[in-house]
Amino acid sequence: MEFATRAIHIGYDNADHNRSVMPPLYQTSAFAFDHVGEDLRFAYARTGNPTRSALQECFASLEEAKHGLAFSSGMAAIDAVLRACLKPGDEVVAVADLYGGAYRLLTRLLQPMGIKVRFVDLTQPANLEAALTPSTRVLWLESPTNPLLGMVDIAALSAIAHRHDVKVAVDNTFATPYLQRPLTLGADIVVHSATKYLGGHSDVLLGLVAVSDDKLFHDIRFVQNAAGAVPGPQDCFLTLRGIKTLALRMDRHCDNAEQVAAWLTRQPAIAKVYYPGLPEHQGHALAKRQMKRFGGIISIRLADNSREAASRFAQRLKLFALAESLGGVESLVNHSYTMSHGGMPAEQKAILGIEDGGLRLSIGIEDIGDILADLEQALNG
Repeated sequence: MEFATRAIHIGYDNADHNRSVMPPLYQTSAFAFDHVGEDLRFAYARTGNPTRSALQECFASLEEAKHGLAFSSGMAAIDAVLRACLKPGDEVVAVADLYGGAYRLLTRLLQPMGIKVRFVDLTQPANLEAALTPSTRVLWLESPTNPLLGMVDIAALSAIAHRHDVKVAVDNTFATPYLQRPLTLGADIVVHSATKYLGGHSDVLLGLVAVSDDKLFHDIRFVQNAAGAVPGPQDCFLTLRGIKTLALRMDRHCDNAEQVAAWLTRQPAIAKVYYPGLPEHQGHALAKRQMKRFGGIISIRLADNSREAASRFAQRLKLFALAESLGGVESLVNHSYTMSHGGMPAEQKAILGIEDGGLRLSIGIEDIGDILADLEQALNG
């Protein structure tokens, strides 16, 4: 089956659920035993729930993985992966330009527990070879990165990491499995904030992990069950429903973002446009090779590189809401410096080029004429 068909059908057999066309929402905390010692597939909702299982199986298929695991948020998913793979004294090498929440978890939770963390510019794979040490256990990647849309070569970096017995985890939230499947490029673990494109309607909080290695799966599933950061059945149901239209929505997000990015490059009030679909983007050739299309996220830096200018622009927008998230059907604008990366130290943001005059645009699926008209009036108002 092709991607869009699997998104609708994999993980669910209506014959097992009273012929319900849609997966039912199993709103229960426990399941009844027939007798003491019975081996039930579902016994307690923290350990398993049929609605959650349908989501996990569907998602695994989309990432071309053997196993899928669902969590209460994207950060819970990241935390479970790192807990399963690391112990005190181990080291994580992470791409330097990464989501602020992941940076906070690595530096403020894991480092005090004795985990070493190093942030490295991985746009050149050779930099990884120099950064690895005997204690490195995990390579943490994003591609495209958040918020500056940098590209890293997942296949080349995975090959280097595996030569050193290092596991490779990729946050694939921006690309989604429709545009990029890291496991097929050599990665070991894929993580998503399904709150974003997979759910797709800004009404759910959920994280997902995909793996094919059985031991990794059992290690991460142990953390999932033992720590209990699992999603409720309603969130699983909503994410499953969103996934059914992922292919359609992503094509529209990409269509709109490609036109918006090209338009923004012609605006005098915009100093820089970050979008891998632009030929002048440093990672354009890699994006063409590694991704199906270029995604729905664009970052910009205003010519007036100040917080005041960024605030004025965001406040003038009518269709775009100023909000932390991304990936919904509606267009959103995020001030990365104070929002998604607000917890990152100012000196680190300066090194990465995250500036007060920068904004991250999540391009929705509205009519492209209305999106462009809104951006124009906000820039020139």
